[in-house]
Amino acid sequence: MGIVIRDERQLQALTGLSQTQFDHVLPIFSEVYTHQQQQAYQAGVACGTRRRQPGGGSKGNLPTLADKLLFVLYYSKTYPTFDVLGTQFEMARSKANENLHKLSPVFHATLVR
Repeated sequence: MGIVIRDERQLQALTGLSQTQFDHVLPIFSEVYTHQQQQAYQAGVACGTRRRQPGGGSKGNLPTLADKLLFVLYYSKTYPTFDVLGTQFEMARSKANENLHKLSPVFHATLVR
């Protein structure tokens, strides 16, 4: 991943959260993400469009749930263009857009909880 967080001050500056807050939000984000992925899988199986088992396919530039949460928090705090966001996380701007639109509902549901 492109962004390397060196210390607590930098994490706070880039995401708006302290390490303690990030560690508190991560399990909730993980639970919501896993639930939404399971629902999408079941919907794909039901309509016959599913081609892979859960977890199959490439892992992308945001392989861990912590990376996914950092990505959406970074965007929410700084609002960079997709060109800048893609550069920071070592992905194409179209992939940055796709990832953000996939993860934003998960982040919103996490905040609602």
